[in-house]
Amino acid sequence: MSKKISYYTKEGLDKLTQELSHLKTKGRADIARQIAEARDKGDLSENAEYDAAKDAQGHLEAKIAKLEDLVSNARLIDESKIDTSTVSILSKVTIKNKKNGASVTYTLVSEEEADLKAGKISTQSPIGKGLLGKKKGDFAKVKTPAGEMEFEVVNIG
Repeated sequence: MSKKISYYTKEGLDKLTQELSHLKTKGRADIARQIAEARDKGDLSENAEYDAAKDAQGHLEAKIAKLEDLVSNARLIDESKIDTSTVSILSKVTIKNKKNGASVTYTLVSEEEADLKAGKISTQSPIGKGLLGKKKGDFAKVKTPAGEMEFEVVNIG
């Protein structure tokens, strides 16, 4: 699969490994049980439940393979060594929209950890990409689906 290295917080990496462990144990056991129950119902050539269970097994194994790939290429970020003079991954950035004056604070994280409700945006998102490398007081022009927006970096933490 891919050799794309992703950076994670301890919390984000723990969540990934827990999900992988759950799918490998409980997920596989549930699918095996479904297949066994469907097999007990007779002729497999006309057994829709068996086909559905085998399909679910394929999807589960694909998801496990994807998660294994992510975990094997994951790197843990030492939050104590983050440079707060410029915006980088795990920076907590307060930005101000130049057009309407609204301020918002985001933490830049990997794509897999992004959660807008929790104030975590991906470094691969338009705003995340536009903010990377900026310093306090810099302006970032960002092309978003709503058009070009300009933000001022108010604070980096």
